[in-house]
Amino acid sequence: MKHKDGKPINLPNKNRTVTFVATLVALCGLSFYLGGIFCSGKDGVVVKTIQKTVDTPKQTSGSLLMRPISFPECGLDYQDYTPCTDPKRWRKYGLYRLTLLERHCPPIFERKECLVPPPDGYKPPIRWPKSRDECWYRNVPYDWINKQKSNQHWLIKEGEKFLFPGGGTMFPNGVGEYVDMMQGLIPEMKDGTVRTAIDTGCGVASWGGDLLDRGILTVSLAPRDNHEAQVQFALERGIPAILGVISTQRLPFPSNSFDMAHCSRCLIPWTEFGGIYLMEIHRILRPGGFWVLSGPPVNYEHRWRGWNTTAEEQRSDYNKLQKLLTSMCFKLYNKKEDIAVWQKAKDNSCYDKLPKENYPPKCDDSVDPDSGWYTPLRACFVVPDPKYKKSVLTYMPKWPERLHATPERIETAHGASTSASISTFNHDDGKWKKRIQHYKKLLPELGTDKIRNVMDMNTVYGAFAAALINDPLWVMNVVSSYGLNTLPVIYDRGLIGTFHDWCEAFSTYPRTYDLLHLDGFFTAESHRCEMKYVLLEMDRILRPGGHALIRESTYFVDAIATIGKGMRWICRKEKTEYGVDKEMVLICQKKLWHSSNQGSR
Repeated sequence: MKHKDGKPINLPNKNRTVTFVATLVALCGLSFYLGGIFCSGKDGVVVKTIQKTVDTPKQTSGSLLMRPISFPECGLDYQDYTPCTDPKRWRKYGLYRLTLLERHCPPIFERKECLVPPPDGYKPPIRWPKSRDECWYRNVPYDWINKQKSNQHWLIKEGEKFLFPGGGTMFPNGVGEYVDMMQGLIPEMKDGTVRTAIDTGCGVASWGGDLLDRGILTVSLAPRDNHEAQVQFALERGIPAILGVISTQRLPFPSNSFDMAHCSRCLIPWTEFGGIYLMEIHRILRPGGFWVLSGPPVNYEHRWRGWNTTAEEQRSDYNKLQKLLTSMCFKLYNKKEDIAVWQKAKDNSCYDKLPKENYPPKCDDSVDPDSGWYTPLRACFVVPDPKYKKSVLTYMPKWPERLHATPERIETAHGASTSASISTFNHDDGKWKKRIQHYKKLLPELGTDKIRNVMDMNTVYGAFAAALINDPLWVMNVVSSYGLNTLPVIYDRGLIGTFHDWCEAFSTYPRTYDLLHLDGFFTAESHRCEMKYVLLEMDRILRPGGHALIRESTYFVDAIATIGKGMRWICRKEKTEYGVDKEMVLICQKKLWHSSNQGSR
């Protein structure tokens, strides 16, 4: 053989080459094995006690091979670790419009490869519905709200428990009386018209908790801030909640999603920055939907003395707010005492009449209205697409008929004709009814009070949640930010959900879900998201004693089980309802363990 310049090439001795390569592979394997025992990835976290390496499961023919691994414990100061909203990293980001409270995920070389410990004294959460009124103090051991908001009765520490009397800044007599008054202003809350709601600046989510008994499902939203653990308190109670803030990025929801939006003295400066925060509420609120505001500047005539301001300032703020709302085609729907209700326009006739010089301006069509993942807020408001007339709140089927009615927007999501979309939707519904029956045989806890907070990590149309609708649980439906956008369909059904990219951490605290469900996730996303990091994130947000229900191709099942053992999960493989060999159901349970590691991160 010769180089292209004609000079001969000296070929190496093949036997010597094979020997050298074999030796090199053996040495690399040994160093990898020892490295896996004594440290964890790029963090260099030293394991104080070397754990016995987990046994490698018997590999199925044609399955992915995974070397046994054992993850160390994180330090105790990781117990409330939220990777993408970590206060330790806030100093890197500015205070302007509170951008520091938005998602800022660590780069891959800073990711932690350790198991987040529970607080000292952690015990299994109190079961629903009792959990709505009380939780174990040691499970969420944060006193800030109790001390700073004691006069407002958000929560009260009593012995080993926190009690939630249902108080709030604007409802000192209890959330029940507050919602009763609100229903008097919005009769649609009582007849199944209003089904989905969002509570911005939710406190400990008492408003969302009260609405559950009234057939209204609420996403309670709050940032990680000096209140310490609002969202964690909400989820510990068994009430839907997510970490988030209206700042410079859109909220992770599609347009025209919520039937009602609520702010009870949430301290969001609605008229500042050109009204950009209210424009985001307008985007995610369904046509004909309601925006409810209680607190400044509503009822300023009687309240201004308690707000450390003047009547003139509050009157000016109210007039600015009313002008802004009118310019976006909101109308004052009702008002009584501290509560004011505006309704978003039901059709486009108001938007068509707005002058061209209207401020704020209408958005052009350069950005998808449904885009809600790292999409910057813009100083313009989204006009609803007039072709979706049946998505207007007035014309939506009422709850619970709405759950199984084929949503109008499925045609856009599915990209097919009406008949094909309806057929696909109905087939998906029927398929998941059968699957849930099978899952309940495999996991008898499903459908009982042992499982309350559930996440469907890669849903399509929300049929998994729909099949569980009569059980004492709620489901957070997660739609991939890189996949088919079916989240509008989920909200049109009267369910809740969010966009997310599982290559990053989810916007929640540790130990906040009882059940995580995946359907073919690694088959679809393993080319983007490393399996190890996805499973470690699942371990972070899963409650001790909670379950992961993983439906996956047989190629990945053994590798998932191997990593699960390294995270101290107990896993077993089961057949699907069809009994085919190409996919399996892996059921894993997270053990309750207490930290032996007193170190810090």
